[in-house]
Amino acid sequence: MTHLLLGQTLTLPSDPFQTGPESAHHERRGAVAIAQGKITAVGPADDIRAAHPDAPVTDYGTGLIVPGFIDAHVHYPQTAIIASWGKRLIDWLNTYTFPEESRFADAAYASDVAGRYMDLALAHGTTTMCSYATIHPTSVDAFFAAAQSRGLRALAGKTCMDRNAPDTLRDTAQSAYDDSKSLLTNWHNQDRLSYVITPRFSPTSTPDQLSALGALWAEHPDCLMQTHLSEQVDEIAWVQELFPTARDYLDTYESHGLLGTGGVYGHAIHLTDREIARLAEVDAAMVHCPTSNTFIGSGLFNMAHAQTHRVGLATDTGGGSNFSMLRTMAAAYEVAQLRGQALHPAHLMWLATGGSARALRLEDKIGTLAPGYEADLVVLDLASTPAIAQATTRAEDIWQALFPTIMMGDDRAVTATYINGHLHTAA
Repeated sequence: MTHLLLGQTLTLPSDPFQTGPESAHHERRGAVAIAQGKITAVGPADDIRAAHPDAPVTDYGTGLIVPGFIDAHVHYPQTAIIASWGKRLIDWLNTYTFPEESRFADAAYASDVAGRYMDLALAHGTTTMCSYATIHPTSVDAFFAAAQSRGLRALAGKTCMDRNAPDTLRDTAQSAYDDSKSLLTNWHNQDRLSYVITPRFSPTSTPDQLSALGALWAEHPDCLMQTHLSEQVDEIAWVQELFPTARDYLDTYESHGLLGTGGVYGHAIHLTDREIARLAEVDAAMVHCPTSNTFIGSGLFNMAHAQTHRVGLATDTGGGSNFSMLRTMAAAYEVAQLRGQALHPAHLMWLATGGSARALRLEDKIGTLAPGYEADLVVLDLASTPAIAQATTRAEDIWQALFPTIMMGDDRAVTATYINGHLHTAA
């Protein structure tokens, strides 16, 4: 049965980094028709209602209906340690991340955290996430089971590490290949789930392990591959010590079969000209993690890359300090300002929806309000707090009305979240 959602609608049919914000379309009194998990129509409310006179209606008044947010780089096992005081990346990993991730051999613990993470993300309007798990297959099973039970489109993979990590978090080149292949066979393309081949980063994988995962990717090129790249300058120096013959950080992946279409490289802050060019040549994606990059002191991402590369946006839970993609958009705006790059609200919304969908090769399924797309939707209250409401009353267009919510909004701004056409209700 067709169901109509009424409210304001905001559609970004194309990349505003390429076409400009004027490509966006706003309906002050719009509607979205959904049926069997898909969007079937978007347009003026009177027209949609006339076309479906018997369809049930949910009217959100002045609520803004947009695509569900897509978080392109997450570590769900770090949910419990989010906002832990830290120094630099390596210190943070050793002090918080590795001890916490060691607990995920316990299937019950993994299941508890996976469910808690997803409910926190959904409360903030995130309807798709691409996550790292731990080395334990149980952590992948827990994530996918939690996503499947909620009907989510979700992506994840076993995080592979065979050096420079505690004994409790090391696998081998062979077990990384075997476990990843088994998990891929069990979960990839089941319902709305996708398996992602996942070496954590070059410092924690031997060349043999990187080659084994490169071979697995060659065998399953329809999978994505995710890892970290050039997050901090001291990390890059460490990579140079570990791989003395590599041309640069990216070459540690490229020389082992881990650079290509479908590659998703988190952070990508301190890139050489060669790395920038190679990522563009193979049409790989970068993922900007602004709250993490400022929290751990990594550096300022260059948003000029969005003109030439696929660029997604992510919370990087729990190095990132918030579960909210609204807060992440605000941080992206602030980081760009520090680089002298002024981002329009359309750019920010695109990064959190269509841009992240492109980064994850899902641009034909999610991230856009258009017929045929999966009905993952968020309804935003543009007056969710007194501070935001007083700013919104002065707005002369949709961008002025939306921007205060981007900069100051949180889960209170999320009126409703729809997953595959169904209204999500908190457990």
